[in-house]
Amino acid sequence: MILLGAIAIHTPMRNSPSFPFPTCSSPNSIGIPPPIPTPKTSLFLSSATLSLPLPPRIVSPISSHRRSSLPLCCASLSGGKMEAEPAMTLYPLHRTKTIHLVRHAQGVHNVEGDKDYNMYMSEELFDARLTPLGWQQVENLRKHVRGIGLDKKIELVVVSPLLRTMQTAVGVFGGEGFTDGVPLMVENAGQSDHSAISSLDCPPFLAVELCREHLGVHPCDRRRSISDYQPLFPAIDFSLASSVCSIIQNNNDELWKADIREKDDELAARGLQFFNWLWTRKEKEIAVVSHSGFLYHALSHFGNDCDISIKEEICTHFANCELRSMVIVDRCMIGSVLSTTNYPGKIPGGLDKPSDDANEENHP
Repeated sequence: MILLGAIAIHTPMRNSPSFPFPTCSSPNSIGIPPPIPTPKTSLFLSSATLSLPLPPRIVSPISSHRRSSLPLCCASLSGGKMEAEPAMTLYPLHRTKTIHLVRHAQGVHNVEGDKDYNMYMSEELFDARLTPLGWQQVENLRKHVRGIGLDKKIELVVVSPLLRTMQTAVGVFGGEGFTDGVPLMVENAGQSDHSAISSLDCPPFLAVELCREHLGVHPCDRRRSISDYQPLFPAIDFSLASSVCSIIQNNNDELWKADIREKDDELAARGLQFFNWLWTRKEKEIAVVSHSGFLYHALSHFGNDCDISIKEEICTHFANCELRSMVIVDRCMIGSVLSTTNYPGKIPGGLDKPSDDANEENHP
């Protein structure tokens, strides 16, 4: 995997009311500490790269003229001078995972909120569903995913447990029309006017609380009870609800508060916790279907050691139903995955001393 260089920049976060999260050891929590945790992994664009801060370097953004003079090197500050660093970084393949990040398709809250921002406060938009246009976006992304063969590579789909994200996830990565077995989605789930979707010939789906949208205040970001979702999405896995901090712990939504909106830095911390959790999964290629706010703030701390243009690629808001593929890297040996491609060599054994070493011994 190649690491392209970049100028590190800092993205300020707007102020918002404090959102009280208990620790992971407390019951009924997803364990999001106020400070951003020390990252254990890096995240990379599949064609470029980005990395988690340790912590982020803060450097003034450079002009387009200066940026063009640094196409293949990292830039750092030392004594007020720019210093070139190697433009590429190598990682063992078995220390990486490929992740495919997707924002949900257009929801009714996107339409109504664009007309009048105050509509985001309306209970009419509770757990917003996809619009007919949103379902068209889903179908187009599905065609793209199948056209490039991505559907055959993905081993797991992780999805935020809200109606619009689950509709998007099953529509894009699910099987063909349902005929037999357990459906991923039943017919007309969430007033979708959509036919049932099969769970055959597709990866498993896992609902995860950590990748939800900003919590609190906006009813469109409040989820239903898990017992309401299960009949609609029978093949999505909600069964880990009480066993792991980062999955779903409660049937009802106890994270969403009517009078407290989650802070941007709290959401970013939750994002880093999510990526570290993602590394603990055994799957090597994972799709994640989430939300604009979550993806933007979770990724805002990445790419600080990359070229400014790559940083901008990473930190721009996702469009509805946009897909970005990236690589996550274990830099701190938090995983114990063994390589499936490495070969130890010397089978059968024999002399294999490098020629330079042999020459030094014979000619001291």
